[in-house]
Amino acid sequence: MTLRVVVADDQALVRVGFRGIIDATPGFTVVAEAGTGAEAVAAARETRPDVVLMDIRMPVMDGIEATRQITGSAQTHGVRVLILTTFDLDEYVYAALRAGASGFMLKDMMPVDLLNAIRVIAAGDALLAPSVTRRLLSEFASRPNGTGSGASAAPPESTARRELRDLTERELEVLTLVAQGLSNSEIAAQLCISPATAKTHVAHLLTKLDCRDRVQLVILAYRCGLTAAT
Repeated sequence: MTLRVVVADDQALVRVGFRGIIDATPGFTVVAEAGTGAEAVAAARETRPDVVLMDIRMPVMDGIEATRQITGSAQTHGVRVLILTTFDLDEYVYAALRAGASGFMLKDMMPVDLLNAIRVIAAGDALLAPSVTRRLLSEFASRPNGTGSGASAAPPESTARRELRDLTERELEVLTLVAQGLSNSEIAAQLCISPATAKTHVAHLLTKLDCRDRVQLVILAYRCGLTAAT
């Protein structure tokens, strides 16, 4: 299956660079480019891609609002958004995650990491740049009201704490590792289980805790103090 991608960035050279990497790789194709948030929303509605690579700072409509419109619309249901940012502590990233983004990566990543991120996001998983996971969630957790809102926000802390009591010991272990930014394969290796079993545990966590994706699981875990931010 070919993964279909929309590249949204206000810098033409950046779009060309990402497009070159993606189109040159078997199994990937860029179906549209966008230079503004409004164009990104329109492209997502027209092409229904698997993943939108979304810049934060764009004219007309920024990446946050574009993400909110894409993830919150039935017309683009199932379209995933991966935020690409220059700064590992970009203020707008927190709001973007609340708006429904499935994660973010830094623009200085290696091409292989970009392609892997697209695969992960398209598979329904979520991804945070490993180098900034703890710092991002520590800052996010310190502002429970954050910026931005919407259906993508994780459950309230009080509700989450009640639901944590219903988790099995193994599910708590998996949630703790998810909060540390580990992938399903890494969780499987850590717990000596198969990747398929790890994926099943994560799916159960999403259902039990009423979370949209792994990003929300991480936010919830930090809010509840399950994993201390450092």
